[in-house]
Amino acid sequence: MTDGNWRVGVFINDAATDAQFDRLVQVFSGQLGGPMAGLAPLIGEMLGVERAPIEVNEDGLRHSVRIGNMVDFEIEDIVPFGVQTGQPVRFSGMFHPAGSDLIMAEAKRSRISAYGIQYEGKTGLSKSDFSWVA
Repeated sequence: MTDGNWRVGVFINDAATDAQFDRLVQVFSGQLGGPMAGLAPLIGEMLGVERAPIEVNEDGLRHSVRIGNMVDFEIEDIVPFGVQTGQPVRFSGMFHPAGSDLIMAEAKRSRISAYGIQYEGKTGLSKSDFSWVA
């Protein structure tokens, strides 16, 4: 992945105003700095940006996202056998645009069918408490 030449398509919630849509395009293209500016050199082809309904659900250790009929995934955070606290496994101190503290998760569903990309995955990471500021 660090070699670049990524093919990227972006979905923006169809509830976004035109001003929000334009600003988010700037964010995800790296024009406003921040984490996406660091990833921008890795993008080889921008496949497009489109509006779609986005549904995010959190239920304890389970997390899911649906984007129209193009993206559908659900993951469950992994709690190791014998861990009394119920806390999931964490990766800490790594570089990732969402943060340096990520939770190991197992994919329950993972399907992408968009922008000419067909993908079904089996692993996942979760991180629900992050924010970016432009």
